[in-house]
Amino acid sequence: MHPYPVDPVSPATLSRVMKPARYTGHEWNSVCKNPGDFIVNFVLAMPDVYEVGMSNLGLKILYQILNSRTDTYAQRVYAPWVDMEQEMRAGGVRLYTLESKQPVAECDIIGFSLQYELSYSNVLNMLDLAGIPVLAAERDDSYPLVVCGGPCAFNAEPMADFVDFFILGEAEEVIDEVAAVIAAWKHSGKPEGKAGILKQLAKLQGIYVPAFYEADYFGDGRVRGYKPTVTEAKPIIVKRVIQDLDQVTFATKPIVPFIEIVHDRIMLELFRGCTRGCRFCQAGVLYRPVRERNLETLVNYVQELVDHTGYNEISLVSLSSADYSCLSHLISELMSRFKQQGVSVSLPSLRIDSFSIDLAKQVQQVRKSGLTFAPEAGTQRLRDVINKGVTEENLTEAVSSAFKAGWSTIKLYFMIGLPTETDEDVAGIAVLAQRVADLYKQIKGRKGAKVTVSVSSFVPKPHTAFQWFGQNPVEEIERKQKLLRSLIKDRSISLSWHDARTSFLEGVFSRGDRRLGKVIFRAWQNGAKFDGWSEHFKFDVWMNAFAAEGIEPSCYANRGRELDEYLPWEHLSSGVDKSFLVREWQAAQNATFTPDCRRELCGACGVCQELDVKVVDWGQANG
Repeated sequence: MHPYPVDPVSPATLSRVMKPARYTGHEWNSVCKNPGDFIVNFVLAMPDVYEVGMSNLGLKILYQILNSRTDTYAQRVYAPWVDMEQEMRAGGVRLYTLESKQPVAECDIIGFSLQYELSYSNVLNMLDLAGIPVLAAERDDSYPLVVCGGPCAFNAEPMADFVDFFILGEAEEVIDEVAAVIAAWKHSGKPEGKAGILKQLAKLQGIYVPAFYEADYFGDGRVRGYKPTVTEAKPIIVKRVIQDLDQVTFATKPIVPFIEIVHDRIMLELFRGCTRGCRFCQAGVLYRPVRERNLETLVNYVQELVDHTGYNEISLVSLSSADYSCLSHLISELMSRFKQQGVSVSLPSLRIDSFSIDLAKQVQQVRKSGLTFAPEAGTQRLRDVINKGVTEENLTEAVSSAFKAGWSTIKLYFMIGLPTETDEDVAGIAVLAQRVADLYKQIKGRKGAKVTVSVSSFVPKPHTAFQWFGQNPVEEIERKQKLLRSLIKDRSISLSWHDARTSFLEGVFSRGDRRLGKVIFRAWQNGAKFDGWSEHFKFDVWMNAFAAEGIEPSCYANRGRELDEYLPWEHLSSGVDKSFLVREWQAAQNATFTPDCRRELCGACGVCQELDVKVVDWGQANG
């Protein structure tokens, strides 16, 4: 008999909340088992609302891998929205899994995917809702282990107080190893308790156990280093990387939700990595080197996904999907095979220099939408600084081709606050947007273009060439936003921008150290949650928490770092040499271009040698 046959919340409760389907489970392709039949009960969590969590490809892949094990049951949980949280706290209902309605606190391990820094407070909130002590030091082996992965794990320190261990890098193989170690530990009667299992896990490559490291600081507050305190803890934790993506499980049977989610379509990952070398891009470093999937593998995945889900849209998701070496052939194959079933193919934002109008026409045979390009900066000088490697001529050609072929809606992505940026660079965004709008009139002989300019605030990220750069203060970003607003007068151009205060907080935690844990804890206690959602972001709560803990946040976000300064994430390795990042930082100052190592000379970043993994490029392999 199923041990949890009754939903923890009543239909009456669900009728009082927005989107009750977030909390009911039983979706198509969800895996229903009896938790009591499995030695490892694993909860996969996203510290955000259901629609965001259900759209995460990594969690879909891990769900399929773990549930294929005979000793493991993987279930899901997402952050309840504020209305549901209120109902749960009022009714004494603890956080539960969607599949079996099992209390999360009764499982063996809960794994959070940390995609962005502003989700940290939600991790604490979800643990508390589950009845699990928030601080790792207060949890013994009667509570689930708490693990975090995702890009934010590459600077784990701000969350070190709350997390038992982190997974660095790609998890398809290591997640199997983690489940096997936990199963063996439980079979053996949990020797040495929680410390015993953490020591076993620390032996695995890519696993970081923060409790096994002591932080050392200089008198002025800078980090001196991290010292391992047990023999199992390695001085440097090196990320995990998959050698051959064709040989690991992909999410070919994802759960189909009852309600619309952010990415409500087939997500087809063509390859991992990107060697374009944009100096602001953390993902371009963390997921090196480029490893493509075989075209035949991808087509087979799509067939399975269409059969298992009924979705009628395929989104080609990779860091720079247009760089897939067999893209034209793949799209031809997908269109010929699935067009009759009304299945369309979509590309996310396109690199201007690799844009092909023929490709766009192919992709949009079934349904037509707007096109998105990312020039990133308003002037050529600044595009050279960030190593974007595209020109205004590239954009003009791409947009002209699109307008001639019938498109009228163009979205342009930019950043402000980049290193060496001047007001002239900011003004260049308005100039470029106007040029795009004018092009439509020149080509069509009338107005009618719709140009959307989306401007985010640059946040320096760990493991990038810009990790030493002091982020622009909030007041400076807001001044630049105001300047840009004043320069856009054409009604066919709409402008949107990010709140500079959220970007500031992101910058604090992006480059933060272990001392920020007490700030996160205090801010959460005072009501911080869903910080990535503008309607729930409480900037004053965060500023009061920094003040109460005697920490100056601008020292983390806005302070430029010296090249020889020890950074709080130096013990967590992406495989890329620091010397390479230093060279790239210096090349940025000189606006010097570094070519794509996949197509030209090796840039000596060190990742292929350090990780003993090769670039996989099927276009080159085939000819």
